Amino acid sequence: MAARDGVDHVALTPAPIAATTGGYAWHYVFLAGLVDWFARANTDQPGGYLGFGAFNLVRTSTHRAFGGHEALRLTVLDDVRLGLLVRLAGGRCRGFLGGSDVRCDWGRTLGQGIRLTEKNYFAAVQYRTAVVAALAVFVLLMWMGIAAALTSGTVLGLVAGLSGALLVLPALVFARRLDWPMAGALLAPLVHSLAAYAVVRSAVLTLRRGGVRWRDTFYPIEVLRDGDVH
Repeated sequence: MAARDGVDHVALTPAPIAATTGGYAWHYVFLAGLVDWFARANTDQPGGYLGFGAFNLVRTSTHRAFGGHEALRLTVLDDVRLGLLVRLAGGRCRGFLGGSDVRCDWGRTLGQGIRLTEKNYFAAVQYRTAVVAALAVFVLLMWMGIAAALTSGTVLGLVAGLSGALLVLPALVFARRLDWPMAGALLAPLVHSLAAYAVVRSAVLTLRRGGVRWRDTFYPIEVLRDGDVH
């Protein structure tokens, strides 16, 4: 496919190994957060790129054109930024649901999924505390609004308060597409909020430590900000 369509980078999402119901729920929410990334990358939109640590296939000539992995040496999200380097070099990216074609021993449980984001999520917003603070306020206001709606005593309020349950629908689509357990999809509305918590947790831990411990080495946040690929 890559050779036929002139694509320089192919990335596949992985399937978890022996995941629990909560683990699958985390993966459904993770995949839902990638929909826009898939759409932008797969239609060659400006700034559209992606990458997954479990599977990245890059054309050799393109990899050489951007100097290989040297530029990623201080990039926490090296798998994702690999796609960015491909685009900066004039290449094309494509991303697909790997399903059972790519299996990875990560995110078996909901707790593991949240902990896996400790290193990555603050880096994903380029270490911008304002973005994390805005997300925290948004989620807090959302839950306050849901609580107010559910206790309003009106039919309209009840409908509004339960509208968040619609987040089950994209999770069910992924479950059917990938032939994964449907039960995990039912937890998707809750896990979406936990994903926001994971972003805040990642920021708090990184700022408190003054950096990130990555591959048995501690990297100060100033070094990571300067060395990130944009």
